[in-house]
Amino acid sequence: MGFFVVSQEVFEQFQQQIEESGSMAAIDKMIDYFRQEKQHVQLFEMYKIRARANLGLPLLFPGVTEELSEEQRDALEDALVEACNEVGRLLLDQGQIREGWYYLRPVGDKTPVIAALQEAEVDEDNVEDLIEVALYEGVAPEIGFRWMLEHYGTCNSVTTYEQQLAGMAPVAQQPLAGLLLDHVYAELVGTVSADISHQEGTEPQEPTLSAMIAERDWLFANSAYHIDTSHLAATVRFARVLRDEAHLRKALELVDYGSRLDPAFQYEQTPPFTELYPSHKRYFEILIGEDVEGGLAYFREKAEASDIRREGSLAIETYIELLSRLGRHHEALEAALTMIPVGVHTIGVAPSLIELSENAGNYERLAQHSKEQGDVLGFATAMLFAKRTSS
Repeated sequence: MGFFVVSQEVFEQFQQQIEESGSMAAIDKMIDYFRQEKQHVQLFEMYKIRARANLGLPLLFPGVTEELSEEQRDALEDALVEACNEVGRLLLDQGQIREGWYYLRPVGDKTPVIAALQEAEVDEDNVEDLIEVALYEGVAPEIGFRWMLEHYGTCNSVTTYEQQLAGMAPVAQQPLAGLLLDHVYAELVGTVSADISHQEGTEPQEPTLSAMIAERDWLFANSAYHIDTSHLAATVRFARVLRDEAHLRKALELVDYGSRLDPAFQYEQTPPFTELYPSHKRYFEILIGEDVEGGLAYFREKAEASDIRREGSLAIETYIELLSRLGRHHEALEAALTMIPVGVHTIGVAPSLIELSENAGNYERLAQHSKEQGDVLGFATAMLFAKRTSS
């Protein structure tokens, strides 16, 4: 506990209170004092003491397992959660968001913390703590990732995304991937525009990146580039989780730029994206409705040629995911059942078999396939879902 310079009168009043009115009255007096003085850590500790006193327990946790009745345990937990809630909110009111979240985490209510983050004034002294709460603690990832881009730049943001965010569910990644795409696109437009202005003496008038580079092959002469090429490649990869057309078209413009780079900067990826930019061009075009059948044929061929046990499931799952996103649910289900062997681990790019069956409105196909494969769990799961749907 921290110590503060306090008047001797405080000690005397507490001593008098405990002698004249008893322990509980003295505890309540100290709670009022710590609340008034905004000594929040001490306030919480006094709440803990009050909770244990109310239950007739030792005032401090002994550090070993206690024999508590269910009623005592529930009452103690309720009192501590209530104390966490009050102290956490008081800390938020003081602008101490990281400390407030420490107390509010057991409560499970992110709402006041999100509100505090939205109103926070970010500076070099608090940005690290705020990003920790918003992004790494998962309270408001989009807010935290925006601050990371603004204060730490593209390199740190791409690294963080790669190491800590890429494993999140696609729906959770979407706002973060959108922020990164917008940031990298704006950065690249800025550097390309500056290069054109320097070489031609006037700023380019074209409204998009693709239009700027269309007739200016000299921008890429002598292996030139205008952004860290590994950042560009990563941003294009992360953009696969995006669904809105505006972002998908921006991603295509990054692909257009990347495809003009020296081959040394067009990094080889895992199948089906071995040819980084050409394969992503087909992927994004499918999703905006351009050459859909040709693109699907491309990814179906990649999926059929893939050795799932040696190369992993990305090629097959990508094809299934594309079918699903296009609303071709029966085809997606059939592809999953025929291309992914029973018991083989997948990486979660494509919807699960149950999700595909639900989307297709057909659990019978999964049940039949599971029976043929001797997969009792798959059969039972499909039958249970079918029964629930028909009830």
